[in-house]
Parts: sequence; structure tokens; C-alpha cells
Amino acid sequence: MSRNAYIVGTGHHVPEHVVTNADMEKIVDTSDEWITTRTGIKERRKVEGSTASSDLVSVAVQNAMEMAGWKPSDVQGIIVGTVTPDYPFPSTAALVADRLKMGNIPAYDFEAGCTAFIYGLIQAKAFIESGIMDRMIVVGVDCLTKITNWDDRGSCILFGDGAGAVAVSSEGPGGRLGGWHWGSDGSLGEHLMQIGGGSKNPASHGTVDRNEHTIFMNGARIFKHAVRAMHDSCMKALEQDGTEKKDVDLLVSHQANLRIIDATARALELEPEQVYINIQKYGNTSAASIPIALDEAYRSDAIRETSTVVLAAFGAGLTWGGMILHW
Repeated sequence: MSRNAYIVGTGHHVPEHVVTNADMEKIVDTSDEWITTRTGIKERRKVEGSTASSDLVSVAVQNAMEMAGWKPSDVQGIIVGTVTPDYPFPSTAALVADRLKMGNIPAYDFEAGCTAFIYGLIQAKAFIESGIMDRMIVVGVDCLTKITNWDDRGSCILFGDGAGAVAVSSEGPGGRLGGWHWGSDGSLGEHLMQIGGGSKNPASHGTVDRNEHTIFMNGARIFKHAVRAMHDSCMKALEQDGTEKKDVDLLVSHQANLRIIDATARALELEPEQVYINIQKYGNTSAASIPIALDEAYRSDAIRETSTVVLAAFGAGLTWGGMILHW
């Protein structure tokens, strides 16, 4: 008898501190009109002080477990997609598993940029459908404001902080994980990267002075690739799933730029009400953007019991991916 994997709980958490476009006008040469027109962003959330990714994750995971009706001891594994872990090691996943008293379960972080949540769902689908696990937590989290170059007017306006989590089970009902697609192209990695801090350019006075521990992004190249990659991932995931575009009820995509979201929606021939958008509130929260939007969509009844939902993302690597959910 074949096994399926289902999302049975969703949760998210964002910092309380709001940074508006008016606030950004005080930092760099920009304006509310310029930011809104080009990105769709009106405000974003920012962690303060020593608040770290694990702090956001812990609340998001508790919210997802509450919806699923799980106790910490029910979780058999937790995986966290992030480019801003608390530390290079130990993993944020292990810290959260300990904090929430999940026991000595498998727990690890992985990096796939803004596509991480979809990569995580694909991993959970494989673990559960193969019978290795029955109940997993998948998390996307990033505190991008910690690595933002606040002197770069083209990128500092984009990023916010947040975490989203889902409980994935071998038993429904819930959102069944269906067709999927993922890919990468490292030849384009130089267009979206953090240059300093790794084994190639370890931390030094020079890397700090040159702002190499912050995000570098070639926006024009990223935009062009993102539109094509997200479209291709959607189409390939739908094809693998055996679902046609006309049967899609809702698009929940990475919230990076409103124009990219709109282009993806047009490729799927969707109406505006069939696209969930919250970029105006949170900006680009990287790995967290899809699970935050998914949680909001589900709790607001934008996702119904019979919905077919398409997830799509792209990110550093460069990476991209898509997945179909059947509620």
C-alpha cells in the first residue's frame, strides 16, 4: 500500500518591530513611491538585539504543532532551511529540538536560499513516503536584516525577518504533497551571495571593512532568471502531478517582488484572487516567505478543503523549485 505525506499543521512567527518605507527613507536615498512601485513592499519586520533564528522558529513550530495536535514527543525529525542560522554549528534545528523538548531526534539545517522551504518539503515527502518517518517538522527561517548592507539602496529595502513551519504526517487529512520539481545552477551563484565568512573568504578585518558579510545581489540578472525558473518549476511540477493549469486554485509563491509574482500568476493563467500575496507586510523573508504565506492563507480560509495549491520559489545558488499541494 502506497504512503502519502500530508501537511497537517502550519505556523509562523515574525518580529514585532515594523520598518516602514518611511523609515527606509531616513536610511538611504529612496521613497515610498519608488519602493512600492518596483517591489510591492510597504513594510517589513526586523529582529532586535540578540534575537536569533531559533527564537522565531520555536514559536512557529509550536503553532504548527498546536494545529496538528502534536506533542513534542510526537515529532520524529526536524529540518530547518536557512542562510542565517544561529551559529555555523551546532544547527538551529538541534537547538530548537532541545528547546522544545523533542528528545534525541534527527535534526539538521540545510541551505537552499529562498527555495529552502520547497527543498524541505521534498525531503519530508521522501522521508515519509519511504517509511523512514511518520511525523516531521519542516521549517523555513531567515533573519536577513542581520546580513543586510544598509548602504545598498537597491537591496536594503527588500529584506525582512520571519519563520514559518509545517507539520508533515503520513496520516491525513491535510494538504497532500504532490508533484514537485527542483533544480540549481551554480554558474549563476555570483549574482546573489554573501562573499565573506566561509572557508573561501574567512572572517577578517578586511572582509568586515568591505561589507562582505552582507548580501550582494545583481537584481537585474536575478529578476530575469527568477521569472523563467519559477514558471518552469510550476509547469514541471504540474506535469509530474498530472494536474492542468485550469485546475489550480491558488498560487503561494516566494514573496520576493510583486512583479515576479504577477508574472508567475500570468503564466499559470490565474486571476488576482487566486494569488496569495503578503509581500506588502513582510518584504522578502527568504526561506520563510512561503511557509508564512501558506499559514496565513490556510488560517484565512484562502485555502479550502478541496484546494489545489501551487508553491513556487527561486533563490541563492541559484536554486528554484515548485510543489503541488492537494487539500
